[in-house]
Amino acid sequence: MRLKAPHGRAEVNVSNLRVDFPLYHGNARSLKKMVFHSVSGRMGADKNNRVVVQALRDVSFTLRSGERLGLVGSNGAGKTTLLRAVAGIYEPVGGQLRVTGTINALLDPNLGMNPDLTGRENIALRALYVGMPAAMIPELEQDVADFAELGDFLDLPVRIYSAGMLIRLGFGLATAFHPQVLLMDEWILAGDANFMVKAQARLENLVRGAEILVLSSHAPTVVMDWCTRVLWMDQGRIKADGPPEEVLPMYLGAPVKRGD
Repeated sequence: MRLKAPHGRAEVNVSNLRVDFPLYHGNARSLKKMVFHSVSGRMGADKNNRVVVQALRDVSFTLRSGERLGLVGSNGAGKTTLLRAVAGIYEPVGGQLRVTGTINALLDPNLGMNPDLTGRENIALRALYVGMPAAMIPELEQDVADFAELGDFLDLPVRIYSAGMLIRLGFGLATAFHPQVLLMDEWILAGDANFMVKAQARLENLVRGAEILVLSSHAPTVVMDWCTRVLWMDQGRIKADGPPEEVLPMYLGAPVKRGD
């Protein structure tokens, strides 16, 4: 159950959170065989006797203003599912999730974009969606244009953009709005070296303005540098929770150094 909370000091409270993904044709032997190896031990049945993948089980933690949480774990461990549940995209089947404060979720570079509109039109569309006054939209367009460096492509349809161009536009647009709770998946780290330098500077500015950060990443040095706390996810559950310098070596089996 997702509970609404009034805005104030940012806080995230997760208690015994459970998320299931139904397999609507799950009684077929071929489907069961196909998913068995990737979700072994995580299949069950809901109250309607549908086969489900138990994506998250008994996840509990609390984040308060000033915390930067890193999510680590192998593919399929539940990191992105947890981010999407906190963002309100996935509905839990059990437990409670309470978020106080405004949220910005950097989970998909295509999020909210119309591929048939130009980059500039997509910027205006996002501004209107969040209720930005029309007089402020040109300033937003300039800010995103300066960061993304797309040149004339900004006035061409997004569907012709390369993956790198789309990430630059998506990142620039997503980070133009400053929330209290910032959720990020690892797509944000997929740009080239020059992009990463710009992205880190812009992100650090965004994080300074946010009260809470939740970041899912396979890059241990990024987690070490940006996070004050780490959750190690495994098979949809929390395996370890603590400071980066303690949890990351447990997860990786080796020490992790901070970046330069």
